Amino acid sequence: MSEDEKTPARQIITDYAQAHFRYFRTIDGTVYAQRSGHPVARPIRSQGTTGSHRQELMVGLFKDGVGVFNGTALKEALDLIEALALTENVQPTHIRVAPGFDGATWLDLGRDDGKSVRIHSTGWAILTPDPREVCWRRTQLTGELPLPAKDTNGKGIDLLLRLCNFASAETECLAIAWLIGCLEPSVPVPAPFLTGPQGAGKSTGGRMLVRIIEGMSGDLRRAPKDEENMITAVAAGWVTALDNLSHLPPDLSDLMCCIVTGAESIKRALFTDGDVVRSRYRRPMLLTGIDVGVIRPDLAERLLPLRLVRPRVRRTEAELWTEYAEILPVVLGSLLDLTVKVRAAEAETPTDLRMADFAHLCAQLDAATGFGSLAAYRASLDDLNDDVIEGDLLAQTVLKHAAGLDWGEEVRMTSSEWLHCLTNLYSGEECRPLPKGWPTTGKVLSDRLKRLQPTLAARGVLIDWGRTSSARYIEMTRPPLPPPNEQEAAF
Repeated sequence: MSEDEKTPARQIITDYAQAHFRYFRTIDGTVYAQRSGHPVARPIRSQGTTGSHRQELMVGLFKDGVGVFNGTALKEALDLIEALALTENVQPTHIRVAPGFDGATWLDLGRDDGKSVRIHSTGWAILTPDPREVCWRRTQLTGELPLPAKDTNGKGIDLLLRLCNFASAETECLAIAWLIGCLEPSVPVPAPFLTGPQGAGKSTGGRMLVRIIEGMSGDLRRAPKDEENMITAVAAGWVTALDNLSHLPPDLSDLMCCIVTGAESIKRALFTDGDVVRSRYRRPMLLTGIDVGVIRPDLAERLLPLRLVRPRVRRTEAELWTEYAEILPVVLGSLLDLTVKVRAAEAETPTDLRMADFAHLCAQLDAATGFGSLAAYRASLDDLNDDVIEGDLLAQTVLKHAAGLDWGEEVRMTSSEWLHCLTNLYSGEECRPLPKGWPTTGKVLSDRLKRLQPTLAARGVLIDWGRTSSARYIEMTRPPLPPPNEQEAAF
């Protein structure tokens, strides 16, 4: 055969690839390859040391006797495949949890065979998902989960709670509600903050909760030092777990708020002048620590405090984790059973809470089990409001001023007048020096009050802004007490 009659190597590779893989693009333009009939997808431009599409393509060509090709031929073939894939329909990829058809959701077990769990209000089953329904994306943080046990009769939940050192039944039901929320990709869930004295097993308890979702390789990590590293860590896994926090600077606090409720980051693509890379993220978070100091009001509404106590009997790490690994299939099976019951339960959505989706999940959990998780969630938010107020001298001063108002009284002043009034109230007759961070202008005061508005409202002080024909004003109101019969109904 003459040289002109030979099929070019790039054509052989392209034909083989299109016969054995499905190629598609995501909304950000990244092209993925998915082996026919298998739900796991890999970006074709991945240069990872293990598991890249380039490697699996080379291995497939060799094992099927097609041949061994040089890098130039592979590059030319992948360039053509990428160009062709950009004309295909858009399909998203997911890590660990994904929405499916007919209201179902999927849980990736991280197995090589692609077996996953389909969760629906009618039941759950271990299946291999249709690649056009679910495309899994795997990273080094995607650990393998055991096959969940069937017919556990709920004993897995009891086995899990026996290993954790939760302080009360209310804390236990909030932890269960969070785990169920982690299996629902469309529900933002507050971040559990495991706290307690030294030796209460906060890190161990955090690992146990995380590994139900992420497998035995899931672990806690230190908080990254900057936003870029934090977003990278968040994008590579499903649950982001940060250990031993002692301080939450404003930038990290704001970033955590974005991670819990969802946001998008944009940065310049490498080796380009104008191209950008979009990163959308909304992930469950978990935090541990004895105390993080002052909590900002917006983060407080996204936290779920879980208090632990010191165990009476200590066990070795090896003994503890050996038992945990043995019961994990039962724990996961019981969690899936309970998730099915919760999704089938009907409950009204509380309209007065910031994270209404999670509050609705708690109401469904209560309807399915008789737990008091919604009341526990409300109580936890009330405790967090106290923490915010205790750490903010401005909030304390505002409440002190409001305590001198009559029920139903409204006071309007400009921001500068409010600053003068509150400053004099704080300093008092002894002229106490103002603390660090005290507002220095009316604009700064107005901004601080906007952050504190939900916290103050929870304590019966309403702050609002308005404008007259001549100036803007800030209005402080102490709403009238409800009628006696409504007060009794509230308790």
